[in-house]
Amino acid sequence: MFKNIKKILENGKNFWKDLKTLQERDPAAQTVWEVLLLYPGVHAVMVHRVSNFLWRKKFLFTARALSQISRNITGVEIHPGAKIGRRCFIDHGMGVVIGETAEIGDDVTLYHQVTLGGVSLNVGKRHPTLKNNVVVGAGAKVLGPITLEENVAVGAGSVVVKEVPKNSRVVGVPGRIIQRTNEEGVAKYNLDHSKLPDPIAKAIKILYDEVNELKKLHKENYLTQKESEIDFVDGSGI
Repeated sequence: MFKNIKKILENGKNFWKDLKTLQERDPAAQTVWEVLLLYPGVHAVMVHRVSNFLWRKKFLFTARALSQISRNITGVEIHPGAKIGRRCFIDHGMGVVIGETAEIGDDVTLYHQVTLGGVSLNVGKRHPTLKNNVVVGAGAKVLGPITLEENVAVGAGSVVVKEVPKNSRVVGVPGRIIQRTNEEGVAKYNLDHSKLPDPIAKAIKILYDEVNELKKLHKENYLTQKESEIDFVDGSGI
């Protein structure tokens, strides 16, 4: 009995620590109580813990019904079969969809309208796996049984359909790796995904510079050719 009480107290202590960590990841949060009582993303994950327990115990309909009630209240749809680690932070939450076979590690941050979806009707693993410290920007879609390794950041509006190695930055449709680092702990709570480089803008800039250089060379060659024609025709250079 005392062992069970100790375990309950320990779980409560860990839960409070997790809430404090989530508060640190949102500058708008004033207190831990605000996070606990007013954040729909936190509520969605809390309810999911219960529905996932019921799902694993084979109370499938009850688990599904509970997840549906949570969806209607929070705007976050998490299938009860999904596996979610500690300190998962769903910021704002509205429109987030997490599929049945999705797996999420510790300290992952998902913004609103993120989808962890499948691209197959086959039974089995068909949703993504997100390792620890992954950040997925608003409106991004991660599709299929792919893995995003540790410390990956996905830019807002991106569509990721291929594996992403650790310490990478991904943007675009389809998602492209535009930055990598050898650092093992790239900002544990890296929420600054808005400053990810833009590969399209970079490519346009390179093309713009090349066009200007070609125009400059063409102008120089044209003037040189004109001078040569005048010398040849007149002989006097006039």
